Amino acid sequence: MTVPPQQPGPQDQQGHPAGQQPGHQGQPGHPGRPAHQGQPGQQGQPGHPAHQGQPAHSGLPGQPGQQPGQQPGQQHGQHGQQGQQGQQGQAPVNHPGQQFAPPRDGVSAPPPAESLVLTEEDARLREVLLQVRAETGKAVVGQTQAVEGILLALLVQGHVLLEGVPGVAKTLLVRAVAQSLDLGSQRVQFTPDLMPGDVTGSVVYNAKSGDFTFREGPVFTNLLIADEINRTPPKTQSALLEAMEERQVTVDGDSRRLAPPFLVAATQNPIEYEGTYPLPEAQLDRFLFKLVLGLPDRDTEYSILTRHAQGFDSHHLQRAGIQRVAGPDELLRAGARAAQVHCSPEVIAYIVDIVQATRQAPSLALGVSPRGATRLLGAAQAKAWLSGRGYITPDDVKSLVAMTFRHRIALRPEAQMEGADIDRVLASIVDSVNVPR
Repeated sequence: MTVPPQQPGPQDQQGHPAGQQPGHQGQPGHPGRPAHQGQPGQQGQPGHPAHQGQPAHSGLPGQPGQQPGQQPGQQHGQHGQQGQQGQQGQAPVNHPGQQFAPPRDGVSAPPPAESLVLTEEDARLREVLLQVRAETGKAVVGQTQAVEGILLALLVQGHVLLEGVPGVAKTLLVRAVAQSLDLGSQRVQFTPDLMPGDVTGSVVYNAKSGDFTFREGPVFTNLLIADEINRTPPKTQSALLEAMEERQVTVDGDSRRLAPPFLVAATQNPIEYEGTYPLPEAQLDRFLFKLVLGLPDRDTEYSILTRHAQGFDSHHLQRAGIQRVAGPDELLRAGARAAQVHCSPEVIAYIVDIVQATRQAPSLALGVSPRGATRLLGAAQAKAWLSGRGYITPDDVKSLVAMTFRHRIALRPEAQMEGADIDRVLASIVDSVNVPR
């Protein structure tokens, strides 16, 4: 009996028999074997990370792993295109071999194996701190993101830079938060003739005792409002560097500690640069957040005018009825608990990838420093704790990238000429980094 010669089977676009692509270890027509072991040099897959656990192509219509009506071998071309698109991103992603998924709501996600166990004390502290929003709302309408930013900064002992046009309640917002938390506050109007001793304090001669004594400056408080900080010369601006980072002041060789909690809330006008002194990068990097306060919409502005028509006066904040909901002790205990929130290695790698991406983005001349990375980690811990979780999710990190990094990076001149926006650049960088599961 003569056996007829075997007819050649269907071939893909590269001339290989269906189901036998280069680099596949599965047998043809065997759909249950793993495929794509990530070997370099596969045709149509330059630099594509390994795909683990996908079923092999059987070469038959309707088999798993192949779309209806799709010719064998087309999936390889699609994977190759995806790999090339991934290489065009602005930043490297996590190491090959790791599996990723789209962002998901971290609040509804199940807790990981390692997590801070929240107690009734945590719930009580969270409840009183969340009441700060309601109390602040008695004086300031809107600006909820700025209120949350100041709360997070207080939890991690960071500093905030408030930027907005005159009249958007930057100073009023800080004063309202300080009153609801019963924090001592001092306001300094920064002017061109302000001296460093006017902020930190100075040694003066006491005629009664015939000796020199130290007179504390306004920096010895819990919440220092540095109003229009960019209107004073760098010599006076630098007087705050040691206080912001070291939490101490050195005058005539003697160092004096600042009582915790301590926060500098500085304001500046983004549209008027005549007679101003832009903050140096070394001082900008010491601010945890840069909060941008925009103009209100129609409904918000209507509420503002209605309050003023009913007798509200921002110069007499005590009449607004803001009640004390917490004090410095509660704030310090809450910050200590927030610092214990668990952060998985995958989320830490996610933060590192975002920071590395800012240093390699073609439109940026200056990326984020390691200090910025640690500040983002601490802020994410505080946000997770304030949300009632003992672990950080990638969503916590993503929501804080703009306010944590927008003042730590610098655009290239050509990007500025093209009208690039820092927040949009940061958003594109975050989108280019894969999100861990």
